Amino acid sequence: MSFTVLIPARLASTRLADKPLADIAGLPMVVHVARRAARSEASAVVVAADNARIVEACRAHGVAALLTRTDHATGSDRLAEACSLLELHGDAIVVNVQGDEPLIEPALINACAALLAARPDCAMSTAAHAIDDVAEFSNPNVVKVVCDAEGRALFFSRAPLPWWRDGYAAGLGVGVRLSEPPPLRHIGLYAYRAAFLQRYPTLAPAPIEAIESLEQLRVLWHGERIAVHVSLLRPGPGVDTPEDLQRVRAILGASG
Repeated sequence: MSFTVLIPARLASTRLADKPLADIAGLPMVVHVARRAARSEASAVVVAADNARIVEACRAHGVAALLTRTDHATGSDRLAEACSLLELHGDAIVVNVQGDEPLIEPALINACAALLAARPDCAMSTAAHAIDDVAEFSNPNVVKVVCDAEGRALFFSRAPLPWWRDGYAAGLGVGVRLSEPPPLRHIGLYAYRAAFLQRYPTLAPAPIEAIESLEQLRVLWHGERIAVHVSLLRPGPGVDTPEDLQRVRAILGASG
């Protein structure tokens, strides 16, 4: 199996200025992400950036990077342009590794790519892990996914799903037991076939996508299927805020 890792990187961030270039143990964060991804079985790892500063920082550290337009609405749109620039054929598998995941597990990247290769009935694959904490289950920043019998996503939501019949009576206080099987936390890692990724920007945005602010719901809205790999391991923390950055700096500084 051959696949390409593409890492979308956008300089602007509402919560953390110049996030892809944030220094972690002496390297820009996006370089850490690319180096972790390079430990997977990917045939190539390329950063798709919206700013020349990101491209220059990547190339200075031996990471392949290309410059894309600044007006893309989503990371998927940016990667669609990158597929065209790289002239990837339609059946090529592309794994979208977020540029703010410097602790991404290479094995998880491999699993996501392998799942899509094995599922011709699906346009995409992604990953999830079991939730065992009530606070995590009720947190709207934690995206949940519900799957069908074939391991395909039925729905993604910021709401606590699935919700048991008597859940409102029980509440979500300390000591409340979550449902069995446990609910699943979505991991923002995606694999696509290049042809579908290039078609994605032509799909009309979905009402549920706008309500939940989750772009993967556009895929389900248009009748496409997403296979879900359920990981036994929790991924390392991503970086959205200054507090997240300090946490990851401590982890990578200690390991380096």
